[in-house]
Amino acid sequence: MYNTDWNEKAKRLLKSELIRRGVGSEDLVALLENIGVEETKASIDSKISRGTFSAAFLIQCLNAMGVRSFVPEVDPQMIVSEPIVIYKTRKTKAKAKS
Repeated sequence: MYNTDWNEKAKRLLKSELIRRGVGSEDLVALLENIGVEETKASIDSKISRGTFSAAFLIQCLNAMGVRSFVPEVDPQMIVSEPIVIYKTRKTKAKAKS
């Protein structure tokens, strides 16, 4: 069984993106305001510090910063994949025309 702190992982992902783009909390307030999202610097700092923000908040932040591609680093062993199904087709004989 894995003991993963998902809040910590979410916090690190968002913080990394903020740092990568040189965006501080005050900048993020303004960027979010530009897309119609009202947050204060204190509320942003609190959410990021706890790592308990919603997926919607994460998407809002990424969108406000202009992120067009986001690939979270996730342990491959934690990803569930669909089973690979191979379908066997029946060969049908062509009927002869009479």
